[in-house]
Amino acid sequence: MEVVAVDIGGTHARFAIAEVAGGRVVSMGETVKQKVAEHSSLQLAWQAYGETIGRPLPKAAAIAVASPINGELIKLTNNPWIIRPQLIPQRLGADVWKLVNDFEAIGHAVAQLGPESFQHLCGPDETLPDRGSLTVCGPGTGLGVAQVFRHKAGYEIIATEGGHMDFAPLDGIEDAIVKRLRKTYNRVSSERIVAGPGIVAIYETLAEIEGKPIASRDDKTIWQMALEGQDSLAVAALDRFCLSLGAVAGDLALAHGPTGVVIAGGLGLRLKDHLLQSGFGERFVAKGRFRNLMSSIPVKLITHPEPGLYGAAAAFAQEHAS
Repeated sequence: MEVVAVDIGGTHARFAIAEVAGGRVVSMGETVKQKVAEHSSLQLAWQAYGETIGRPLPKAAAIAVASPINGELIKLTNNPWIIRPQLIPQRLGADVWKLVNDFEAIGHAVAQLGPESFQHLCGPDETLPDRGSLTVCGPGTGLGVAQVFRHKAGYEIIATEGGHMDFAPLDGIEDAIVKRLRKTYNRVSSERIVAGPGIVAIYETLAEIEGKPIASRDDKTIWQMALEGQDSLAVAALDRFCLSLGAVAGDLALAHGPTGVVIAGGLGLRLKDHLLQSGFGERFVAKGRFRNLMSSIPVKLITHPEPGLYGAAAAFAQEHAS
């Protein structure tokens, strides 16, 4: 069965035609990426996708959105689009559909993809266990978090908003970052620091500590400078980001009691080489009396190029298995 898979984030919406059968994804077609800012609604982006590929779209939709799925009106967290689930058949022409949180979709991808789609980061270098709880988290426009529970009969996905838990600073530099952010936000969540836009606060705090002029730069510029090694302050901000991500991933692992952790998100894959060389792993296990427990958890990076799209299709396949 063919289904239109859609992954809607804060910046981009991705579309692809997937083939599903027997509760699993059989194949994924070519991905078409659109900027959210270039369309006023999902319906218009959907129609533009159909025009781009030049063929009638399947009457089945698998949609992942960067927002909690509840109620009759979905306002995306970092995106101006509004989705009314009850209108999906009318607006998109879909006879059957599945709507999931974006990291719930990533959870489905983690559950269905094979070992070749993961790279080892830290902990025991072994495949993810086929029983027990897996924590999935990752930085993008926001910080997504989900939990995968594998059992004898299959798996279940628990969508969460763990990215909005309080950030716990571990040293003087992180104290300074939180202090800076608190001027704008009374409550500083993990997402304010370990998501794409969080690099700005880290960069500006480091500039202040170094006594350098604080240049007004957006997160995209700072990320580019950091990843290309153009600016020592940006590189230091990148190193600090990786440290903080390790600490947050470890906190989530403690909360979920998992047998494995997977780092995902659009930014997660771009950080692959930096995570391996950074203090991510040390911060992940640095949980006091629970260090030995944390050291026993395999931590992986999902390397599939479009886990959100794949996961949306996997969620559809699981619900409409035939």
